[in-house]
Amino acid sequence: MKTLQKAGTATALIALLVGCSPSGQSAQQPASSAQAGKSERELSSQPKSTASQAAAPRDSMALKRPLPSPPGTDAMYFKNYGTHPFISTDEDNLSTFAADVDTGSYTITRSYIQEGSLPPAEAVRAEEFINYFPASYPAPAGKTFGIQVDGGPSPFGSGYQLVRIGIKGKEIAPENRKPAHLVFVIDVSGSMDRENRLELVKKSLRVLVDQLQPTDTVGIVVYGSTGRVILDPTSAENRRTILSAIDELQPEGSTNAEEGLQLGFEMAERAFERGAIHRVILCSDGVANVGETSAHGILRSIEDYARKEIHLSTFGFGMGNYNDTLMEQLADKGEGQYAYIDSFSEARRVFMEALTGTLQTIARDVKIQVEFDPKTVDRYRLIGYENRDVRDEDFRNDQTDAGEVGAGHTVTALYEVKVKNESAGKLGDVRIRYHNAATQRVEETSQPLQIQAKLSGELQFLAAVAEYAEILHESYWAKDGSLRDVIELAETNASGEQQLEFVRMVKDSLAIRGH
Repeated sequence: MKTLQKAGTATALIALLVGCSPSGQSAQQPASSAQAGKSERELSSQPKSTASQAAAPRDSMALKRPLPSPPGTDAMYFKNYGTHPFISTDEDNLSTFAADVDTGSYTITRSYIQEGSLPPAEAVRAEEFINYFPASYPAPAGKTFGIQVDGGPSPFGSGYQLVRIGIKGKEIAPENRKPAHLVFVIDVSGSMDRENRLELVKKSLRVLVDQLQPTDTVGIVVYGSTGRVILDPTSAENRRTILSAIDELQPEGSTNAEEGLQLGFEMAERAFERGAIHRVILCSDGVANVGETSAHGILRSIEDYARKEIHLSTFGFGMGNYNDTLMEQLADKGEGQYAYIDSFSEARRVFMEALTGTLQTIARDVKIQVEFDPKTVDRYRLIGYENRDVRDEDFRNDQTDAGEVGAGHTVTALYEVKVKNESAGKLGDVRIRYHNAATQRVEETSQPLQIQAKLSGELQFLAAVAEYAEILHESYWAKDGSLRDVIELAETNASGEQQLEFVRMVKDSLAIRGH
């Protein structure tokens, strides 16, 4: 999940967050993570061909800036991590990155669309779009992870193959998971009064509390101008006491995020119980304007607590003044999950269907490495994961920080691949390396990289999701991309309300463009 080793984290994050900019303002375009992390890589001289050569006009959205943001969204902070290039296997046949299961970028984009505006390009992270949709990978039998590899001709790149790499973590029944000691750190500053943000936080936490077991505990810290404890760790059996504390929350004052987080971590440390789950859960719009507000000041101790197995998950609320960059990086350094909550339905999905079932970490520092065979693969490109790049030589460096995966989680990555022979079977190998949380041992598993004659319906839908994200991100590789083609492919392969909602979102995006 990180391109740098832990020793350089603070410096890297200062640089990263200083570089973030509000939407609508120009931000310095960083070098792509592939170029920054691997100097030997070069951009392919032959850009991707588009799938459709028909006479129908293209939207060419990737060449156009989004419409102005809706009123009140002039302080939305994002970071542009660039776009992965195509890599020649003669130059570098290894692709290495950290597993990630964040989804915040997708729901932020959905909020923009619902407000009648396209998001700024830097708000779109393709891997978070792809991973928003749970994949139907089989649960591994007797192993920590199962690996699924499939692929076939790309619907959006004539002569290219789309390859999917999916991993599925072992499942743990709720009654069998470890006790969870949770500390809610809740932003109650004046900005949380806008759009009823705090009310949505309260409804969201009620959903989470309803999923807890009698062996779990909840503590609550709030922060406005100052931080304070309003509920010491309390057994989930005392549900009424916990919900009463949540219901009494009211917006107040400025935003001292540093003090609130520090109090939350201190509470979690005092309640530490070996063998249990310890998680601080931050609910905020990510804005800090009192106390220590710099990246270094807020983030400097989070990694230390993560090493002590006290992890941080962040959940964002609100449009208008929201710091996506900070919220994502807080969860990144805290070895937790980042999601953006834009509705009660999303709160239910995250807190009922996603978070509580995956509270227990099954593997830390999860790294994925794909080794392409230069005899069969000419070049390749990883879609998304630009800020999750890991140096190839650090794949087996077990001191390198990477992604964390909870029980039952799925992680999906898509590659575009140009093969030298379309009848080729094996394209290479995929490997996963991680610290097994149960055994405290480093494990590694691998599987051949093979594709089929055609894409499954599920993968065709994900291809549409990826192309949509690439178009909104203004990727060079989707400069001729068509939202009409995305709609056609997605609509043909969509199943279930979540996927049908995506189809409606793409149709709304097309309407916003006026085509």
